[in-house]
Amino acid sequence: MEILLKGIGVGFAVAAPVGPIGLLCIRRTLTDGRAAGLASGLGAATADAVYGLLVAAGFAATGVLLSYATPLQLGGGLLIALLGAMSIRGFLKGPAVDSAREVSTRGAVIPAYGTTFALTLSNPMTILAFVGLIAGLGASAADSSSAGSPSAPYWLVAGVFIGSALWWLFLVHLALAARTRITPRVTRWFDLVSGLVLVIWGLWIAKGAL
Repeated sequence: MEILLKGIGVGFAVAAPVGPIGLLCIRRTLTDGRAAGLASGLGAATADAVYGLLVAAGFAATGVLLSYATPLQLGGGLLIALLGAMSIRGFLKGPAVDSAREVSTRGAVIPAYGTTFALTLSNPMTILAFVGLIAGLGASAADSSSAGSPSAPYWLVAGVFIGSALWWLFLVHLALAARTRITPRVTRWFDLVSGLVLVIWGLWIAKGAL
């Protein structure tokens, strides 16, 4: 139980900073609705759990995560910039027709999950955060496993997933609460602003890999 609670705390702490993934989750909640926002958050939480599993299994100590940080950073930065460009393109095309938006929203759940999963895996800050924050927990989980608690690493991973998912659940419902108080015109302008931020942010991340 102690390892589970620590994992929840770490998962929440790693997910909480509002970076490009958080901005993307907010934008999708505002434009595509609750399902797309929750799918985006679940994708990020799954990626956090994957890193938690790698750390709990001892891969952090071998340097495997950091060795792949550069290509992941380059690919993730370019993908963030591409998503930002798509947001700007949506703004330039004008307001969407409600019926068309409803159809597109139903098909947006799986892509929303997949893109945030890939982006969170490729985010260098996520890699560094897990190496720094969970390395000790991974060691303690491994010690517990060797001491007769073989399920300890899995409790750690479950805690990381739960903590991360709780943050995204909170962020999505916060965005939904704001959505009821803003007009579609403001939401459309948010597409432009968030798109520009994502393009700049993504190119900056990619540039750091070169």
